[in-house]
Amino acid sequence: MSNVKESWKSIEGGVAAPKGFYAVGVQAGIKYEDKYDVALVFSQVQAQAAGVYTRNVVKAHPLHLTQSHLKNGLAQAIVINSGNANACVGKAGDQAALSMAQVVAMFMAVPAEDVLVASTGVIGVEMPIDRVLTGIRAASAELLGNMVKGIREPKETSNDGAHRAALAIMTTDTAVKERACELSCQGGVITLGGMAKGSGMIHPNMGTMLGFLTTDANIAAEELQRILREAVDESFNMVTVDGDTSTNDMVLFLANGASGMTLSGEDLFNFEKMVKSLCVQLAQDIVRDGEGASKFMEVTVSGAKTKEAARKIAKSICGSSLVKTALFGEDANWGRIFTAAGYAGAEFDPGLVDIFLGDLIVAQAGIGVAFSEEKAKEILSLRDVHIRLNLHLGEEHATAWGCDLTHEYVTINGSYRS
Repeated sequence: MSNVKESWKSIEGGVAAPKGFYAVGVQAGIKYEDKYDVALVFSQVQAQAAGVYTRNVVKAHPLHLTQSHLKNGLAQAIVINSGNANACVGKAGDQAALSMAQVVAMFMAVPAEDVLVASTGVIGVEMPIDRVLTGIRAASAELLGNMVKGIREPKETSNDGAHRAALAIMTTDTAVKERACELSCQGGVITLGGMAKGSGMIHPNMGTMLGFLTTDANIAAEELQRILREAVDESFNMVTVDGDTSTNDMVLFLANGASGMTLSGEDLFNFEKMVKSLCVQLAQDIVRDGEGASKFMEVTVSGAKTKEAARKIAKSICGSSLVKTALFGEDANWGRIFTAAGYAGAEFDPGLVDIFLGDLIVAQAGIGVAFSEEKAKEILSLRDVHIRLNLHLGEEHATAWGCDLTHEYVTINGSYRS
């Protein structure tokens, strides 16, 4: 695994780091006057595209449109707004999402079907579409200008725009979530970029938030969909902040082939690992920015019969309100951890389970053991808390990420609409 990790490195540039991609963010005044709230990501050429979506039965209007536009596996632009979810508002919502795609298409001279749309914000409030479309026009004009300037100074121009795009998709987020990396291959260098938003209403049921990935590798849509699905299953689907799955969650992935490289063999293997690594980093960024969170929780379940069982148990523990509040109170209540494992819907033998807080064993073979409360308190007082369970049943393992549940979370969500 160490050799795989050494085959790529982190770089600057975010979602616009790969060749042929540009991104901008503008202030449209959708909800707040001084906030970036419209983002546009654009590929100079039509790209292969893939997406994964929320499992919530209630889906936002832009999500339906994006699913329709992605049926052919092709896209060239993604437009995103924050400040309004454009969800549950009837025909006006469908028209608003379509208008967003059409305005991008008109300015950027691409088919409307090649424009993907995403929104985030308050549900059930009609979109202030005039402001949104004005923002899209401004973003399109700036992006076109950047494409011309980018011939002379692509790094400086695209990096600034990409950062503002990452700012524009934030809602209650307190930190920007953007990453980029490059992989050295036999034929050259492949670049991967990404940005995400998420702080609350985060739960492991597909996308868990909004995420956008770009690469200049040449990868067919079907293969891209497989890579994205596998990466999401090990990253965004393994985090939880509050147990709520949004109506707008999606992760989109565009591959424009601008590097001229088609991956195979070890290069493809390393690329898939890089995608998973970047997605895990973005997913962890989301958890660390959980609304009101003061602690980051990592739960690893090993010794499981199946990967699915390990995932279910790890996510169940991360999602338990009792575990999360115990974490906030720095209470070594391992019984809550064990209980959450028990109702995860995965079969295991309770009489075989060992539980650790950091490197401190607190239960062995399903029974509590004497341990130092002072040592446990010391471990739980850290910003990052690691919980481990060994089921002693097989070879499979999984890791999930979560955060504590604080008074501040209630304060934030008690007045979200205002």
